Amino acid sequence: MADHLGPILPGAYLGILGGGQLGRMFTQAAQSMGYRVCVLDPNAESPAGSIAEKHIRADYTDLSALKEMAAICSSVSTEFENIPAQALDELEALGVYVAPRSSCVSLTQNRITEKNFLASWKEETGISPADHFVIEHKTDIFHVPKGLFPGILKIARMGYDGKGQVTVRTPEDLERAWDDFNQVPCVLEKLMDLDFEVSALVARGHDDEVVAYPVAQNIHRNGILHKSVVPAPSLNPEQENKIVEAAKSLIRHIDYVGILCVEFFVLKSGKIIANEIAPRPHNSGHYTLNACVTSQFEQQVRAMARLPLGDTRLLTPVSMLNILGDIWFLNNAVLGVMHEPPWDRVLSHAGAKLHLYGKFTALPGRKMGHVNCLGETLELAQKNSTAVAIDLGVEP
Repeated sequence: MADHLGPILPGAYLGILGGGQLGRMFTQAAQSMGYRVCVLDPNAESPAGSIAEKHIRADYTDLSALKEMAAICSSVSTEFENIPAQALDELEALGVYVAPRSSCVSLTQNRITEKNFLASWKEETGISPADHFVIEHKTDIFHVPKGLFPGILKIARMGYDGKGQVTVRTPEDLERAWDDFNQVPCVLEKLMDLDFEVSALVARGHDDEVVAYPVAQNIHRNGILHKSVVPAPSLNPEQENKIVEAAKSLIRHIDYVGILCVEFFVLKSGKIIANEIAPRPHNSGHYTLNACVTSQFEQQVRAMARLPLGDTRLLTPVSMLNILGDIWFLNNAVLGVMHEPPWDRVLSHAGAKLHLYGKFTALPGRKMGHVNCLGETLELAQKNSTAVAIDLGVEP
């Protein structure tokens, strides 16, 4: 991006493609800084659209909707990676400052493209992706190296939160799984001797300024993030430095403006593996809303408005607990009756900060909110998180 462009000052409209919870928290951050927000999302009840100054209810490729957005917005970003690239290109052609650009988002929309990039990136960082094999045709199955079993078969496009992936132990398992996925392009990844998972959140401005947040250690359940803990308790300083420097090099390498998350696996051997890239704010970065000088959403605003990036310092240890729709149905599974969780008990804990996403219907597995549990020490933050989880009827 050209660095001669001036800042977009408060009072201007900023656009966001996607109306989910990430868009909602972006909208809240932008509004608190004096900006107005235009959301493009086809859902009439989208969490972001319900609080934005303007909500254009249309498909992301609707040309008239994109023209309407371009007419009022000085800058546009995205809240999820599966936005059609042509929507970003069209907005840029209409004169809107788009951050990140479509080339950056497209890189992450297909696991095959992403794995190829991460493999090439190894020379620069010393960090490689998991051993893998691309399956696009039936004959590919018969050429898979035996060393990749057992592995995880993942569809190349549209997989998230554990969807579109399955463990396979033999070539026969692989063939059945690929048929179950309707023979779409897939990547088979070797199962790693995993110790723990972490994510690095970085941001880059239009002037090539890059900042990084403290690395979060993540626990997943059923393929969905359950908890993020910062500082990462299992990470040593050398590993953290290597991960942060790698993420900084990546964001510059792809000329990305905005906030980006890179997920890593740390193996029991200590080896670091690059898992995937998310070109947007990330679930594991929600801790920044209460525990850092600048939240990931304020950082997104700053980057797309061509403002100086904010301070990423951690102010306090934190354990972020994801809230799924399941807890609205605890003890009422047969009746299917929703009951509001005991937020009063949650908020009785010192340092518990509740964030709900404004979704009208709770569903099992649906992300409904999160609680940031702060503490003077990491031990206290985790103790607080455990107490909140117990009050919500969730396994800590």
